[in-house]
Amino acid sequence: MAAVGISDGTGTPEGRTARLLRWQADACRELGSPLYGDLLTHAAGDLLAGGPTAEVLRGHLDDRLSSVLALRLLGGAHALALSGHAPDLAAFYPSAGGTPESEAGSPRAWAALRRTFAEHGEELRGWLDHPPQTNEVGRAAALLGGLRYIAAEAALPVRLVEVGASAGLNLRADHYCVPGAVGRYGNPDSPVLLTDGWLGTSPPASRIEVIGRAGGDLAPLDPLTAAGRLRLTAYVWPDQTDRLSRLRGAFGIAQRVPAEVRAEPAQSTVARTTLEPGSWTVLWHSIFRQYLSELQRAELADGVAALAATATDAARFAYLYLEQSRAGGCPVMLTTWPGGQRRMLGSAPAHGLPVHWLQSPAAA
Repeated sequence: MAAVGISDGTGTPEGRTARLLRWQADACRELGSPLYGDLLTHAAGDLLAGGPTAEVLRGHLDDRLSSVLALRLLGGAHALALSGHAPDLAAFYPSAGGTPESEAGSPRAWAALRRTFAEHGEELRGWLDHPPQTNEVGRAAALLGGLRYIAAEAALPVRLVEVGASAGLNLRADHYCVPGAVGRYGNPDSPVLLTDGWLGTSPPASRIEVIGRAGGDLAPLDPLTAAGRLRLTAYVWPDQTDRLSRLRGAFGIAQRVPAEVRAEPAQSTVARTTLEPGSWTVLWHSIFRQYLSELQRAELADGVAALAATATDAARFAYLYLEQSRAGGCPVMLTTWPGGQRRMLGSAPAHGLPVHWLQSPAAA
């Protein structure tokens, strides 16, 4: 056990934040980004040593765990690399045309990131006040499978509503493609390929028809603007080229498939939603609930219950989500009304791919 003292930051805000950075480093490695794993490990040590990381994070050392401070910090640095303002860092970021470092621990990439912190500290601090806008397109694999289960229950068109919608990219999910051996979906010429996105048992081979796309977010981004695309890209990890390819493909689809995303909290999105005869209204969210307070979660649950109470055989309602579980992983949960049947359909990692569908969806 390390000795208690200033050198390891035990018991200090710096020590707490360093532990969070190291925890996020492990999570990034587990989710396929060794580069971010290395950089956050270095950043934790630099914070404790009083380096540039400490200055950038000044005033944020007591931020909530759910604020994912580490991803806010790295998102800002990634934006600088993508926009040409941190060329030394861009040299190690595949997303910006760079080459990943081969040396263990990524020491040269860290040196470039540390210089970026020192030279652009105030600009980076501006990113710490905003939640990550990770409009992860891979999570559409769970949405599409869930929509097939919904359509199998009643073959009606879908009015899709998303809370925490960010830029609304997954409101266009029906224009994406899931190729592979398990229950293929969509046009293989789609610019968004969710390759091997479905494993296990195929979702029902039912037809999905989306006739409405609406959502809300506290700070929605516009994927049709350069600024919106930059911020969305900055929150994708720079050594994950498959995620970047899907995101950029989704930008193209957004240009031709409109969706309405309002600046509003989740409870307002739900409150303005009504059920319509001859259709399903499907309320969807993914890796969103962690950003809500207990009060906001209760308000969302109350809104869902109010909508469910108005469901009929003609005007149906479904609540579908992919959220992290304390037991591990991210279950795909579906409840449909009338009836209130709640089922776990499968599970996925936080970025959505692949979804492992259950052979027999379990009542929950």
